[in-house]
Amino acid sequence: MRIGINLLFWEPRSGGLGRYARELLGAMVAAEPDLRITAFHGLELPDDVRRSPWAPQVEWVELPTTVTYGPPGSGIKSLAAQWGAIAWMAERRRLHVIHGLANITPLVTARVATVVTSPDLIWMRFGRSMSPRDTLAMKVSAIPSVKRATRVIAISESVKTDLQATLGVDGNRIDVVPLGVSAGDGAAPADEAALRDRLGLGERRLVLCVAQKREHKNLTGLVRALARLPERDVALVIPGGTTEYEAEVRRVAEEVGFADRLVLPDWVSEAELEALYRMAVAFALPSFEEGFGLPVLEAMARDLPVACSNTTSLPEVAGNAAELFDPRDPDDIARALGTLLREPDRRAELVRRGHERVALFTWERTGRRTLDTYRRAVADKRAPA
Repeated sequence: MRIGINLLFWEPRSGGLGRYARELLGAMVAAEPDLRITAFHGLELPDDVRRSPWAPQVEWVELPTTVTYGPPGSGIKSLAAQWGAIAWMAERRRLHVIHGLANITPLVTARVATVVTSPDLIWMRFGRSMSPRDTLAMKVSAIPSVKRATRVIAISESVKTDLQATLGVDGNRIDVVPLGVSAGDGAAPADEAALRDRLGLGERRLVLCVAQKREHKNLTGLVRALARLPERDVALVIPGGTTEYEAEVRRVAEEVGFADRLVLPDWVSEAELEALYRMAVAFALPSFEEGFGLPVLEAMARDLPVACSNTTSLPEVAGNAAELFDPRDPDDIARALGTLLREPDRRAELVRRGHERVALFTWERTGRRTLDTYRRAVADKRAPA
């Protein structure tokens, strides 16, 4: 099978979507060594991607675009490439299917089937999570792509339900393909003592939250909850790029007397993130909404007990291996985190269950199920209307 992958979104700070792309490509190559993949990417593809073990089996096609929602004008140029140039090149190469991993795929193709992954529709409900320009760009590009694609991949049952209810997508066109997690394959951790010193952590115990600093992540709720706990030796670390919402998080921390225990570093290296996972005593994800919640599994894979929201996809991903809470109730968040901080038996039980949970979500499974979707898409494209 000859497939094309739209990677124009991929730049060094793509976060979860970059992880999805890297792991999916490797898993598909491992599953079908004869698979022929053409990867369409922009000028900002991370340098190390083409040094991946599977990279020699991929044809790399660079297009003169920057990240989709970057400087003024870049969005239009990128969208033209994703809707026009990629479609034309896919037809010329006689590809069987083209897959957009981040909401966008060509709207019109003569012979090539199209697949689009919809990570979530959070941007439709939390306007402050994106700039007005970026939200408009998503409306213009993502909604038509989902509605016109031969098949749609939802990364959770929650997203599938949302696509049906919000956009009216036919459930028969949607395949649920959960993400995976790889235990024990992270970068070698940075020196913990040096990292504690750099971040000013002292000897405090750490609660780690790996989440974009966006409104829907409910980081203010997490701060309010931790401030209500009697434990004063606990700090909260939330690494990630600076956003406008970060100012609100800092304001709330000042308001509730938690500012001296809130650490908001900018982007950290993979090695530093691995060290933070090792240093932490608990992991929290208090989001109002998630499309999947991969950090929950990544924490479980690193022996961290997890507390997370009981909404959207998170119960689906965490199962019985996390302390669940109502994200709109700071007292309930505090209860869950207090349990992890004070009850060693409960911590140990959740770590054990976390190992079992992680085993259910492998990138190998994600790769094979994605290939199954491609085959369905090709068959659907060939079927008479």
